[in-house]
Amino acid sequence: MMEVRELKALLNLMHENDLVELEIEDKKGKVRLVRGVAAPQNHQPTQAAPSTTAPKPRAGAKVMAPTVDKAGAGKPELQANQKLVESPMVGTFYRAASPDSDPFVEEGTQVRKGQPLCIIEAMKMMNEIEADTAGRVVSILVENGNSVEYGQALMILEIG
Repeated sequence: MMEVRELKALLNLMHENDLVELEIEDKKGKVRLVRGVAAPQNHQPTQAAPSTTAPKPRAGAKVMAPTVDKAGAGKPELQANQKLVESPMVGTFYRAASPDSDPFVEEGTQVRKGQPLCIIEAMKMMNEIEADTAGRVVSILVENGNSVEYGQALMILEIG
């Protein structure tokens, strides 16, 4: 059972980051906090409205293809032999154990089940995220030191 001060710290974390839901699991157990929100008035889904007057690229300009949002707004499309590594918690993503250490993995690295892939820091605790299957790291979707949300895609592994 978590102590009251730990729960208050989680509630403060939720408030500071405007989170509606937070789930944490550690040696003491698992806690899921859901914050009630006032009923929205005329709430429309947050979706970008299509632009009717998109600017045309100037002659000779390079047109960039759309990219996957690395901030986790959407899940990247996977091939049949790929698997997402998702964040099990809200926190800060780190690719290495310390600033002067080499990253746990790079794109192209072969990993075995149970091998550390990264660290998520949550409430001053460093939580190693391990591969739940053997494979090869195809893509790392989060920049070192960025905040991550629960369920956010961190990496893509090629399995089999």
